Amino acid sequence: MKLKFMPTEERFFELFNAQTKHILRAAALLRQLVGDHLQAEDLRKQIEAVEHEGDMTTHEIADRLNRTFNAPFDHEDIHDLAARLDDILDNIEATADRMFLYEAGQASPEMVTMADALLDAAKALEGAVEGIHDVNKNARRIMDYCIEIHRLENLADEQSRLALAKLFKGTDALYALKWKEIYDHAENAIDKCEDVATILEGIVVKHT
Repeated sequence: MKLKFMPTEERFFELFNAQTKHILRAAALLRQLVGDHLQAEDLRKQIEAVEHEGDMTTHEIADRLNRTFNAPFDHEDIHDLAARLDDILDNIEATADRMFLYEAGQASPEMVTMADALLDAAKALEGAVEGIHDVNKNARRIMDYCIEIHRLENLADEQSRLALAKLFKGTDALYALKWKEIYDHAENAIDKCEDVATILEGIVVKHT
């Protein structure tokens, strides 16, 4: 049966759309940073500001969820979706933060590919989340976006493994440890994109 949503519940969709736009903005800034480490200080500050906006959006979702009895989806799904979107922003900020604080220098080709994959995943997330206001109508489109996110996560995972293998073949242990942490946060950001895709797939299954 197709669910009918009360007008007051539309705010959840607005907030999720706002959060994906925060993620897309942060991912684009990180891609700039990866391409030009000399701008790391300024771009890191910009990402930090976007992450702060994302935190406020997450808090508003949580507050609204606590006060809403008849939510458009299961409370658990809304909570998990909000939490994983927030995790993406946290890991993007952590990636930029470490690149600046560790003075990591020029990114490897693998890191560039990971940043590209994260940006593409953010674009796919934006499209998928925009569709959940009418799951029945947009089910196929949402699932296609989710499939693309899974593909991008696999690509990023492969690039991370290649990058780490190169790192630990070198002789500079400190350099390797710095970049390992950076790669881990970047990979975690894309992993959380995949977690969001999995949640969205579950919502589609439940509500179509």
